[in-house]
Amino acid sequence: MLTRRKLIQSTAAGIAASTLAAPAILRAQSWFRDYPFKLGVAAGDPAADGFVIWTRIAPEPFERHSGVSTSALPVHWEVAEDSGFRTVAAKGETLARPELGHSVHVEVEGLKPDRPYWYRFYIGSDRSLAGRARTLPAAGASIEKLKFGVCGCQHYESGYFTAFREIAKQDDLAFVYHYGDFIYEYAYDYQYGPERLPVPKTREHRLREVYSLDDYRQHYAQYLLDLDLQAARSVHAFVPTFDDHEIQNNWVQNFSQDDSVPAEVFALRRQAAMQAWYENMPVRRSMLPNAGVISANRRLTFGNLAAINVLDTRSFRSDQPCDDRWGITPCEGVFDKDAQVLGKAQERWLDDSLKRGDTRWTGIAQQVMMMPLNRSVYDDQPELAYNLDSWAGYDVPRRRMMNRLAKVSNAVVLTGDEHQNYAGLLMSDDKPVAAECVITSVSSGGDGQDQRSGSDRVLANNPQLQFINDQRGFGLCEVTRDEWRTDFMVLDKVSTRDGILTKRASAVIGAGPANLTIA
Repeated sequence: MLTRRKLIQSTAAGIAASTLAAPAILRAQSWFRDYPFKLGVAAGDPAADGFVIWTRIAPEPFERHSGVSTSALPVHWEVAEDSGFRTVAAKGETLARPELGHSVHVEVEGLKPDRPYWYRFYIGSDRSLAGRARTLPAAGASIEKLKFGVCGCQHYESGYFTAFREIAKQDDLAFVYHYGDFIYEYAYDYQYGPERLPVPKTREHRLREVYSLDDYRQHYAQYLLDLDLQAARSVHAFVPTFDDHEIQNNWVQNFSQDDSVPAEVFALRRQAAMQAWYENMPVRRSMLPNAGVISANRRLTFGNLAAINVLDTRSFRSDQPCDDRWGITPCEGVFDKDAQVLGKAQERWLDDSLKRGDTRWTGIAQQVMMMPLNRSVYDDQPELAYNLDSWAGYDVPRRRMMNRLAKVSNAVVLTGDEHQNYAGLLMSDDKPVAAECVITSVSSGGDGQDQRSGSDRVLANNPQLQFINDQRGFGLCEVTRDEWRTDFMVLDKVSTRDGILTKRASAVIGAGPANLTIA
């Protein structure tokens, strides 16, 4: 009996087969009014035998369905050992489905470890640009050096994405960890410059704020049309996660920043936003959202040298205490014994990962600052002032994390969110247990300056903190068996496209008891 489902499946297969069997002159014709690979290509979540390759068919990104018919379309892909594609290592065909915004996520397997590969896509006569990505070393392989990038927080209106162009120029990074805030869900009504006076925005969002799946899809398209961003994503494999602005500022679980929005209503926005995030990131199908929840925590191992544990500090976190007010003396809610940052299941997963002890270094890649910084810098602030959207707002789970890190050798925490560079030590009962490197924003915050007003007081208030800088840029981590070095790479400006990149400082962590020096 021919069911409706079988009829649809056989029809789709027939279309694809007839296209491949068609005369060459027909296959050579473009299927679209414009180039379908406008949003670029990307690779991500590398493993020893492969990685994910991504693209999205969007010839007219701001039109309905991006200018594509509501059909599943066959997309061809190939992966080669050389940039000229003379030695093809893998190839195949997949479907770009309308349910997923005609995005494509191919999990390539069977490749050789610890080497570069090149990849590209075809649809009809159209061919994408070629991307490049590295596989990771084999598990347990003896490795002497790892180099990777760290970046995030890229408000489109705040500045140009020069940092991504500079990331693309870096030699053969193993991967780039993107800590989140890939998009910002709102447009600025105005923007402050020096002396807190209004200045023109560098460029404009098309939408003032995004809510629906179509909104989010178009918003990602505006960001991905930036060629500097495309350059970085095409040259290095990315390990992406999300923070708050992929949905809404300071969201956690189904709690909106706006207390008047019911949880069940906000959950619909979260579901749309997480689907759009998945559609536009080079991640595995295991991260396909389920009712708005993505299993984003995962572990990458670089031979026997380093393990990177990627965490999600938003999806399972308790609502912020003290009504999430910035710069307030900690209220009773900060010490809630039932509060969560990671959630119980993710904590158990992290414990299991840390117990493996199969690498020299342990990286914790996450979003919000673990150091409980006293940020009191103004005379009208209380003597103790904290960012309660960071781990400082959750004393009990933060102490559990410190106790956990005290049992791990050579732990380094990588963080974003702050739009500044920081480096300091994480303490447990006045004893250092790990180093934390906070990486500044790609563009959020605008041009910035070397030191934000009040930085000297923050340093004086927090002896565990050793470095602050308020410029835009990214981080470069170089890891050997004896040392983990995080270079803070900064731009003198992002308000124009000619920003100059320099290395502002380096956080140097030696193997052994937790330590940190600034070079």
